[in-house]
Amino acid sequence: MLAVTISVWVNPVGAQSKNKTGSVYIQTNGIGNEIIRYARESNGKLTEAQRISTGGAGSGTFKPITGQESAPNAFEGVGSIIITPDRQYLFTTNGGDNSVSSFKIGADGGLTLADVQPTGQPVSGKSGTAKSLVYAPNTQTLYVCHSFGPDHIRMFSVNNGKLTTKKGSHTVNTESKTDRIPTQIVLTPDGKYLMADILFDKRPGMKPDGTPDLAVANMTDKDGLVIFPVKADGSLGAPRFTDGGGGAPFVIAFLNGSRDTFINGLAAEGGLVMGKIDASGKVTNSPVVKINQGKGMPTELCWISITPDNKQVFATIFGYSYVSSYKIENGALQIAKDPAAPAIPGDGNFKALDMLVSSGPNDSWISPDGKYYYQLYPNASKMIAYKIESGGGLKEIDTQKIPYNSPQGMVGF
Repeated sequence: MLAVTISVWVNPVGAQSKNKTGSVYIQTNGIGNEIIRYARESNGKLTEAQRISTGGAGSGTFKPITGQESAPNAFEGVGSIIITPDRQYLFTTNGGDNSVSSFKIGADGGLTLADVQPTGQPVSGKSGTAKSLVYAPNTQTLYVCHSFGPDHIRMFSVNNGKLTTKKGSHTVNTESKTDRIPTQIVLTPDGKYLMADILFDKRPGMKPDGTPDLAVANMTDKDGLVIFPVKADGSLGAPRFTDGGGGAPFVIAFLNGSRDTFINGLAAEGGLVMGKIDASGKVTNSPVVKINQGKGMPTELCWISITPDNKQVFATIFGYSYVSSYKIENGALQIAKDPAAPAIPGDGNFKALDMLVSSGPNDSWISPDGKYYYQLYPNASKMIAYKIESGGGLKEIDTQKIPYNSPQGMVGF
């Protein structure tokens, strides 16, 4: 059982404004991890309304995937904060100590800590790597994914916000690839399958010349997407290893209202594919639709958000410090605006894998009305709110200061 310390800061003026229509949440990933809640106005602008301790530890500015002392995107992951479909609870990872926190969500969006429990994955070195969550309401099972295995996926049962570790763990490794790095886990909308994207086939290292030594998943062996059948009790069956559509599958998002159609973002390819998963768990992929990569490769296209009407997709380009947009027409992806908004400069001290100076943009979120897009730029210490334009452009309307380098995860309602 972890010791729990709660600290709360509330802005009563912002919290009581009649113009507030929802909330946006991020995690600081600080050594003393916190959730920051922003009250969202009808015009898309934000007001910080609450900071509350998770009772767990983040990694701070340390990036355990690479061993860098200070770098954005600590865990190379997606989905570190999620909200239950009934909006009753918020769950977050604490990557520093490999724990998960649950919060009760109040009527005004305010959070109250309900529980914090270790995932069961030991921490080796300076930080753990718990980073991606998905929740199955039908079995009240919470799944958590870690960067480092072999026990990549652990599970909790959830009862009124209380977390109880479930027996067993699951790996995304194969017989020949024993140190793979997944990025995200998602459930198919019908809850029948859990899907995991794989970024690297082994832990990153450095070559003698100082350049990164990367074993990019799904470049040669088409096994970068792992499909687990979900049993009636929420436990997982034996995995199927299949084609993720291109090099370094990173982020999966299902089209709104679809049972079988999803988009997969490819960090090494600099593009998106549209995939379909059938009732048997078999996946088929469209050709990759790539952004302009003239500035350098890999672009590290690593996060996506889809508008509620499934007409626009916004892709975060980590290596270029900006966002590009796609459109979906006649069931196919096309580039809409690349970039969708000007690049946001960082402090000049961080370079992405393409060796370009980057502000390290990571997680994003789109408001339920489809009007506003929110993007983290941790190396610039900014979260920026944009108005979504019909042609795929983004117009900046608000900026919030966030902690340096460490923040990750974004969700709202």
